[in-house]
Amino acid sequence: MNSRLPEISACRMSHMPSAPSGPSPSDRRRTKESRRAGEFPPAPEPLAVPVFDSHTHLDLTVQEAGVTGEGDPIDALIDAAAKSGIDRLMQVGVDVDSSRWGADLADRRGQVLAAVALHPNEAPRLSDLDEALRQIEALAARPRVRGVGETGLDTFRTGEEGRAAQEESFRAHIAIAKRHGKALIIHDRDAHADVLRVLDSEGAPDKVVLHCFSGDAEFAAECVRRGYYLSFAGTVTFASAANLRAAAAITPSSQMMVETDAPYLTPTPYRGRPNASYLIPITMRALADASGADLDTLCATVSANGDEVFGPW
Repeated sequence: MNSRLPEISACRMSHMPSAPSGPSPSDRRRTKESRRAGEFPPAPEPLAVPVFDSHTHLDLTVQEAGVTGEGDPIDALIDAAAKSGIDRLMQVGVDVDSSRWGADLADRRGQVLAAVALHPNEAPRLSDLDEALRQIEALAARPRVRGVGETGLDTFRTGEEGRAAQEESFRAHIAIAKRHGKALIIHDRDAHADVLRVLDSEGAPDKVVLHCFSGDAEFAAECVRRGYYLSFAGTVTFASAANLRAAAAITPSSQMMVETDAPYLTPTPYRGRPNASYLIPITMRALADASGADLDTLCATVSANGDEVFGPW
């Protein structure tokens, strides 16, 4: 156990008062990626210039990895992040329940803003997509909800039979983001061309973030040309991810973000263990290396991008 993280433990909690009870429906899509058995990694060297985590799931981090200690487990995660130089978090919803939970959390925690949406893999499972979208729209109107996401397209986990519902949901989320003046946070898995097609068809909102950017340099260049923001996760540190490092190298710092997607996508050398916002410094250093940028300067720009896209915390 790293002494700088006394609040975080490999032991699972016996109760989770601050997170929704039971796994989110979207949790089932990542069963093979469960991090329950692993210990949290040691804290990296903190960043000298703070940044924000543009995409995290605090509820799933508590449920999957377990956070022990006195007090609120969510506070433990937020405090650990702050000690590493991560001063703000974007809590992202994947269904109605997690979106409502995130919106409520943002009202109570000044360091947290929320994004609300139906994950693309949820849309085909819903018996009443229209009603779920109505509830997401109501949440999107709340002042500390600053993003609509994660929404988009995922052809990796959803077969042909579910893709019409995915696209219908994506189009509806684009409209919600535009009606409420919120940033659109996109989940794009094996669907680059179709994501751009739908955005072209519907007209993109003013602010678009490609969550956990997974394309190559060519796709990155197209997204940059359109004015979108590219958010890089721990995957950019993977040995096999030369394409992501090439994408980061051509992404202007003014259009770059960093995220965890916690509790998933833990950066090297801790793959297979739970991820959390306090590990962002590892990813930021990889981005600075890939782009040839000074770390402190890059952190300052990435931090400013958060205010530009989501507004002040």
